Amino acid sequence: MNVLTEVAVEKKLNPMTKESNIKMRGKDVTVHYGEKQALFAVNLDIPERQVTALIGPSGCGKSTFLRCLNRMNDTIDSARVGGNITLDGEDIYDPKIDVVELRARVGMVFQKPNPFPKSIYENVAYGPRIHGLTRNKAELDEVVESSLKKAALWSEVKDRLQESGTGLSGGQQQRLCIARAIAVSPEVILMDEPCSALDPIATAKVEELIDELRANYTIIIVTHSMQQAARVSQRTAMFHLGYLVEEGATDKMFTNPDDKRTQDYITGRFG
Repeated sequence: MNVLTEVAVEKKLNPMTKESNIKMRGKDVTVHYGEKQALFAVNLDIPERQVTALIGPSGCGKSTFLRCLNRMNDTIDSARVGGNITLDGEDIYDPKIDVVELRARVGMVFQKPNPFPKSIYENVAYGPRIHGLTRNKAELDEVVESSLKKAALWSEVKDRLQESGTGLSGGQQQRLCIARAIAVSPEVILMDEPCSALDPIATAKVEELIDELRANYTIIIVTHSMQQAARVSQRTAMFHLGYLVEEGATDKMFTNPDDKRTQDYITGRFG
């Protein structure tokens, strides 16, 4: 059994594990791209089954931190990640960790919808198939239907599952990508500006979906929209110039932040 899986099983068997409501934790996280340092000693706890919003101006490090949480920065040759990041208390940068399994447990939805050039069905079935999560076609059909329902897309595509996923509208494509992430039974879903390319109606549908998904998943979302952060998150973390300025309950962060930079950013006076 993989190290991460063992820890997850242990937590289910022992729900009173210390700090059991902390799903992921970053401690003194640093990131360098070559000689340039992008993150400086970030300490952030991600509570389980809540939405944590990462806010801050462009280039402040919030997407860099998000990509650390499922080791997407491993794909960048010049990137070096320091510090410690844990999932259920286990170091995700431990050499024994299976990165493929990690990315199944910590799924990601990108800024621009990126469905595979395959059918709607195959987009969702791809992950369960390569991870060996289903034993036969009937089980795979069930996973596809369940995932599309959880992504609030089933009713719109159930009669066109063999059509290309790239033929859907932008909002539908993004929900398809969310269904694709859900299909491998993740515990955490990372979302990097998931609504930035969508119109207001599609954005509202994705935000409703995020609110529903947090009952079963831990969600971390990067957003430039203060209104979106206020609507969908329970916790908010403010980044600036690679530093974590402050973090806390979203209501407090938006009404009575501790740091003037947060106040200025939220009220549009940041500059």
